[in-house]
Amino acid sequence: MKMKKLLLLVAGGLSSVFCGAQEVALPDSSLSAGLDEVVVTSSASLRRLSGATNGVYITQKELFRAACCNLGESFTTNPSVDVNYNDAATGAKQIKLLGLSGTYVQMLTENMPGFRGAATPFALGYVSGTWMKGISVSKGAASVKNGYESITGQIDVEYLKPDDEKKVHINLYGDIQGRIEANADANFHLSNTLSTNVLAHYENRLSNHDGNHDGFVDMPKVQQGNFSNRWKLKSDSYIMHAGVSFLKEARNSGQTEHTMIQHDMPLYKIEINTDRYEGYMKHAFILNPEKQMNVAFLANASLHKQEAMYGARGYKGYDVNQKNLYAQLMYEATFGNNAISIGSSISHDYLKQAYQMGGEVNPLIKDVEKETVPGAYVQYTYTLGTKLTAMAGVRWDNSSLYGNFVTPRAHVKYQPVSWFSTRLSAGKGYRTVHALAENHNLLASGRQLFVENLGQEEAWNYGATTAFLIPLGERILKLNAEYYYTTFTNQAIIDYDSDASRIWIHDLLGKSRSHVFQVGANYVPLEGLDIMLAYRFNDVKCTYGGVLMTKPLTSRYKALLCMSYKLQPLELWQFDFTMQLNGGGRLPGDLGHYKAFEQMSAQVTRFFRYFDIYLGGENLTNFKQKNPIINASTPWSSLFEPTLVYGPVEGAMAYVGIRVKL
Repeated sequence: MKMKKLLLLVAGGLSSVFCGAQEVALPDSSLSAGLDEVVVTSSASLRRLSGATNGVYITQKELFRAACCNLGESFTTNPSVDVNYNDAATGAKQIKLLGLSGTYVQMLTENMPGFRGAATPFALGYVSGTWMKGISVSKGAASVKNGYESITGQIDVEYLKPDDEKKVHINLYGDIQGRIEANADANFHLSNTLSTNVLAHYENRLSNHDGNHDGFVDMPKVQQGNFSNRWKLKSDSYIMHAGVSFLKEARNSGQTEHTMIQHDMPLYKIEINTDRYEGYMKHAFILNPEKQMNVAFLANASLHKQEAMYGARGYKGYDVNQKNLYAQLMYEATFGNNAISIGSSISHDYLKQAYQMGGEVNPLIKDVEKETVPGAYVQYTYTLGTKLTAMAGVRWDNSSLYGNFVTPRAHVKYQPVSWFSTRLSAGKGYRTVHALAENHNLLASGRQLFVENLGQEEAWNYGATTAFLIPLGERILKLNAEYYYTTFTNQAIIDYDSDASRIWIHDLLGKSRSHVFQVGANYVPLEGLDIMLAYRFNDVKCTYGGVLMTKPLTSRYKALLCMSYKLQPLELWQFDFTMQLNGGGRLPGDLGHYKAFEQMSAQVTRFFRYFDIYLGGENLTNFKQKNPIINASTPWSSLFEPTLVYGPVEGAMAYVGIRVKL
């Protein structure tokens, strides 16, 4: 207990220093041309995505400014991406981008679709933070090359490469809530052309923590082992990437053993066991380096097996065996100012499901869900120096469930002067819903989960962004503003409002749309100090029971302040601080609204020649959602509700870790 108090005190003290990692939409480096009179300094951990699309590349240096244990913890300092818990029972996390669910963000692994269907609820915990070399975050309608599923954007994870500088890294982490982690990566250069690396991860939560004394653990005990082996072969005219990975996870939650049980009812338990296997390969044949002419073939396959129990055996449960296969053949070439990409792809999803809904039979849920989608695309890009980049693409796909559909998308970037640029985008997206696989954590609710026969989701997305460079003193103030509008033709709605006794997943019956406006500023007032400030306003509405209402559990706004200071001139110490204010929002039904709440995190890092030591704290304001589990004392009743989570369920937390470089 003394150690816990000491760590909290030290982490809390950091909040008065400096800190913070930022993801502000910085202007392109090309905008700095012609401003010779001032010093242009920007964060080395962020790079604007090139071309007409709006986005940033987050480097590993940026990720390490916080306790980035996995992909779900990589966006705590990001003004564009929110990561929230889906419920207070299973630990399922969800990304939100442009005010909408993460299911509308296409998740990629090095430009190949991944983590689909049954992997969705817990996918953010399947990628270790130390494995990632960087993350590309693009907003709005994305390129048609990666498929038709992106509606609000894409998140592409780049792993450490086998041919990176030969090193061995070890990362050890522990926090006061009983979570421990060990990560290791090493690469081997077997020859001038062939290299390989191994990535290993282990985590375990050793204690059952019940900080609000409601009889339920605040966070599930998760024990996970994850291993990956990746290869690269490279010559002047041929590049090959290939690899395999294996994951095994046991997730346990529910009532604590010392909970007072009423009416001789058994303990309410949640057990979710997962085995996941993946393999991929990429072959690139370089036909003409000068014209960037190449042919590439990409393929990946995954097997995801999961057994989930809610309450007790035979009460509620969901078992799934999902197989996914994806392959793509593409040709790309550049001719002067013109670039073209032509390709075809095929994806296949197969889900074998077994479920127990706890009473009411839902005949519309199929025991087997399968879909095969072949498709083809063409994308053209025109570049006129640094002033204009225009990209237009269209793809045709044929679903075995929904037939033919066409996906058009277009992006334009215009930079008339060196200190100003603007981007416009428009495009369509589609998505096939696997309702129970993607939302089986809703079975934790005491309500009945009822799923209608769902159609294909379909939406349009439009965006406009601007970026400015303004000389301020001897340095540059970077400003940006952006607006995105998303409107659905059809959408799968998770409806808490229409029927108080059910969670009803059905097709859109009315309108659904999202308006998102965001502004940001980045400034380096002195060497080593980086400050970012951002504000985002969300106006997200959907039709429930025939009434257009604000989407529940969605904050109206988010304000973010991030500061990072690296002590000069030796840069042996780094101080990071982040503060965010999350606006209030609507709760479903007659539960009213929740108020705005603030959160702070801080970290200090000491760099040595062969290792780094970091100490930090999260949620230092100690804000916790009051009663995240509604009617926790009656978990076997229809009034039991752990799935209405809008904020943290854990209080202040301190952590310590070490990164060793050999």
